[in-house]
Amino acid sequence: MRKIQIVDVSLREQAACNGSSLSFKEKIEVARQLDKLNVDAIETAPIVNGKNDIVFLHTLAPLMTRCILACPVGLDPELLPDTWEALRAAKRPRLNVVAPVSTVQMEYQFHKKPPVVLDMIRAQVKACRELCEDVELSLQDATRAELDFLAQAIRAGIESGAGIITVCDTAGVMLPDEFNKFVAALNEAVPELANVTLSFAYSNALHMAAACIFASVNSGFAQIKTTCVGMNEPSLRSIAHVFRAKGDALGVSCDLNMTVLEKSYEQIRQILNGSAEQDECAEQDAPASGEVSFSLSKSDSREDVADAVRQMGYDLDDSALDSVYESVQRIVQKKTEAIGPQELESIIATVSLQVPSTYNLKSFVITSGNEITSYAHVILERNGEEVKGFGTGDGPIDAAFLAVDEILGRHIELVDFKIDSVTAGASAMGSTTVKLRYENKVYAGKGVSTDVIGASIRAYLAAVNKICYEAGVK
Repeated sequence: MRKIQIVDVSLREQAACNGSSLSFKEKIEVARQLDKLNVDAIETAPIVNGKNDIVFLHTLAPLMTRCILACPVGLDPELLPDTWEALRAAKRPRLNVVAPVSTVQMEYQFHKKPPVVLDMIRAQVKACRELCEDVELSLQDATRAELDFLAQAIRAGIESGAGIITVCDTAGVMLPDEFNKFVAALNEAVPELANVTLSFAYSNALHMAAACIFASVNSGFAQIKTTCVGMNEPSLRSIAHVFRAKGDALGVSCDLNMTVLEKSYEQIRQILNGSAEQDECAEQDAPASGEVSFSLSKSDSREDVADAVRQMGYDLDDSALDSVYESVQRIVQKKTEAIGPQELESIIATVSLQVPSTYNLKSFVITSGNEITSYAHVILERNGEEVKGFGTGDGPIDAAFLAVDEILGRHIELVDFKIDSVTAGASAMGSTTVKLRYENKVYAGKGVSTDVIGASIRAYLAAVNKICYEAGVK
């Protein structure tokens, strides 16, 4: 039984069609659902919106512990450093060099002659391979390219270090027999394909993508690109159904989780499209936090908190859920009232979807008054060891921040500090936002607690951890 890898490009396709219409949370949720489906790789959009795209990949990378996280790069060498910087924290990163190979795309859209494109392919694939072990070369409009030139492009990619060659039928005009003959001719022209992973990206313009791909089942391909939205690739659902119905007969298998297929697929589609198409069987969206009714108290278990999180439409992994539960327990011990949806929303936003923590707050002691100098003793945890800092300042929060600075061994400029009340009442939760400037860049952190000083320290550390993450500090 030959294993076929499934790469989903929904995030890439959605960005190409609708720009940046998805919120940060929605993008993360799409990735989580795809991870739950056991796709082998998730391909994001290329970095075109600068800092916003980089921050998104920075946050997503450490969350993908099983899936490969792939990001496309074109042939422009100036785009590679930012792409790799955003992707490098992933456990299994992949750089995908996308190159045109048909005359139409090379000369009329890319404005380059074939020999120049070959040189650019060699240079970009080599540069990617020096940074990342997993490099893919995607050949756009390959089915309309001259076979001799296509063979040269594939050899150039393989010789430069590409381990995956993706053949793209961008136009999507071939019938199954035609595509089968094309792939057979390509394997004959480039025997080196036997030494790498052959991948297919087939447009579903004629609604025949799955038929074309599986008509070439004996060609040795080992990867298929799918999507949950649009027509540029076959739908994940249709590919899954072929594996389920004919996989044994064809001698191929995949790792897709068929048990959650329908539910996760529809949740992804609803996020990407706003609602499922009329001819699809769609589920209702998870209710918004304002429509959910629950309360969390001291006696509630981790499973109770997990159920409340699910009611609000979030799907957190075990690590993020543990963090939310710990925060809920810490807060309810200090409150006389239970935690409701609005407060839980703030907790989720604060403790999940963050970069990995270099520093964690262990404890703090504050001495303050109108006739004494404020003093703070802060204990943080780094790599399992406790580190202590002491600070005196103009008020308890200033003293606490200076204590953290002492631990860091440097002073970081505080640009903005803001306190908001999440809920009303004597035991209301406070939400603090801290902005720090480091090396001409501003980093924001957020903290939530019934204790404003504790929330402030956590917000400060959230921003500090982002600085440490980008600086590569462990």
